[in-house]
Amino acid sequence: MTSNAEIAKAMAENMTHAAVPLYGKKLRLPDRGAIIGIIKEFRRLLFPAYFGDAQLMALPPENYAALLLERIETALTAQVALALPEGQAFAAAALTHEILEQLPRIQQTLMTDIEATFDGDPAAADKEEIIFAYPGLFAIFVYRIAHELYLRQVPMIPRMMTEYAHSRTGIDIHPGAQIGPWFFIDHGTGIVIGETTVIGSHVKLYQGVTLGALSTRQGQLLANVKRHPTIRDNVTIYSNSSVLGGETVIGENTIIGGNTFITASIPANTKVSAKSPELVIKKPRTSVEATNVWDWEN
Repeated sequence: MTSNAEIAKAMAENMTHAAVPLYGKKLRLPDRGAIIGIIKEFRRLLFPAYFGDAQLMALPPENYAALLLERIETALTAQVALALPEGQAFAAAALTHEILEQLPRIQQTLMTDIEATFDGDPAAADKEEIIFAYPGLFAIFVYRIAHELYLRQVPMIPRMMTEYAHSRTGIDIHPGAQIGPWFFIDHGTGIVIGETTVIGSHVKLYQGVTLGALSTRQGQLLANVKRHPTIRDNVTIYSNSSVLGGETVIGENTIIGGNTFITASIPANTKVSAKSPELVIKKPRTSVEATNVWDWEN
């Protein structure tokens, strides 16, 4: 039996020779709990009637917004300073303020996403339900904040934000993706949108859609190379379809049917579908044999 001392020695060896820091002075890293708290503060600011503090909303809306902006700016600046290299931490305040300047535009864009969701989903009782309960809108909201940090090359925090949304919704949107207004995710579970994806306006995605890369075998050699598709305006992609490759462009007004696998461009105003598999339907049984109780048989 291996003693604890021998196990500890082996682990110390791993810590000493690992390719990433595992032991020693605590790393300067953003705090995940703080980042989640900041996301919630952004939501209170952008959707106050739904997630805000009722007592604070006794204030005029301008004063409410000013108070929340101050809280967010203080908290986000501290986390951005931890994410930046130590010699660049002084830039955190300016970067954070640049992001806050984008919030009126982001709020307006989110209103188009809500409209697109309501217009596209007959199951939506009202727009309030969408804001409160729809995972697609939550994932889009977090992405639109994280994207602003990504554009300013803030390390780690953008991905922490979108991975938090991923863990809550099953929707994986890389913060580097470029996504236009009027974006609608229906159901959403299992959707993957890669870093260099470009999505136009009025695009609708169903659950299980992958907008991915053709191959990642070259690893880091593909960094900063466009490897994910471009989806033009007014495109609908149905469930469990994969659209792959940086040179793949889906033209305007195109409908991609479910369970398709696309690695080449599709022209505008096109409908694409996969041939339905042949179904085998057996006649119903009149009784169940005691020796054969399987629900499914060859």
